[in-house]
Amino acid sequence: MRTAAFAVHIFTAMGAGIALLAMMEAVREQWANMFAWLGVALIVDAIDGPLARKLQVERLQPNWSGEVLDLVVDFVTYVFVPAYAIATSRLLMPVAAPLLGIGIVVSGALYFADRRMKASDNHFRGFPALWNAAAFYLFLLHLPPIPSTLGIAILIALTFAPFHVLHPVRVVRLRWLTLWLMAIGAALAIYTLIYDFDVGAPIVVGLCAIGAYVIVSDAVIRQIKSFRA
Repeated sequence: MRTAAFAVHIFTAMGAGIALLAMMEAVREQWANMFAWLGVALIVDAIDGPLARKLQVERLQPNWSGEVLDLVVDFVTYVFVPAYAIATSRLLMPVAAPLLGIGIVVSGALYFADRRMKASDNHFRGFPALWNAAAFYLFLLHLPPIPSTLGIAILIALTFAPFHVLHPVRVVRLRWLTLWLMAIGAALAIYTLIYDFDVGAPIVVGLCAIGAYVIVSDAVIRQIKSFRA
């Protein structure tokens, strides 16, 4: 059982290796391949937590912090590799791109260290450093440099804003709807990567609608409740 428990830590740490593969694709500007590897990292991140709890990893391997390991891997997959892609993609204003890349990794590091990053109902506080998703939408929409630059700058600022963002798995409210939308979004994202972001308007609209649901659904629900009160 101790060996199996430690194997979960190895499985989690493999996310860092996957991040390296994603970075190598990013350096070659093979962006669809980079996002594919980041997608694999998401799968690892989704599986390792339930595995750790089932095998009682914290009790059997008390000298190894799964929480710290998870944060390290999450930082490179959710923040560092996407920051490189955003800064070097030539989708932003050239003068601003490296500065915003620095802003992403610095704000992301601070966010990961913030003990208040999750609310009591499991919503994230502020923009939750999901820079892999932000980078995906940057490539998907392929807007002119000025609005793309402004969008990234706004997301950096929203990292510390007092609003809640949906956790796709842990938030209980409307979980059935959220999981269905996440499954549809994953299918649409895979389709998008297969065709190297050359997809039609219905795919783009669908992905944007799902992204908007994650970002603003809590604020909308709270507003509706306040009106009813």
